[in-house]
Amino acid sequence: MADYESCMECSAKLHDDDIAIFRKLVYRGAEEFLCIDCLGERLGCTRAEIERLIKYYRDSGQCTLFR
Repeated sequence: MADYESCMECSAKLHDDDIAIFRKLVYRGAEEFLCIDCLGERLGCTRAEIERLIKYYRDSGQCTLFR
């Protein structure tokens, strides 16, 4: 069953950006998600790096996940 409300690792409440960046970087068809902090830990990068990517995709206007 799809869980759009909480991180599958730490159970933190998810926001739209958490879901969008997970789908962009991991799997577009995902139905379970990691929060930005857990995703960064899994990918070996910082929260700030992921937030920069989110800003980049939103500012570019090209990715429908960030509209």
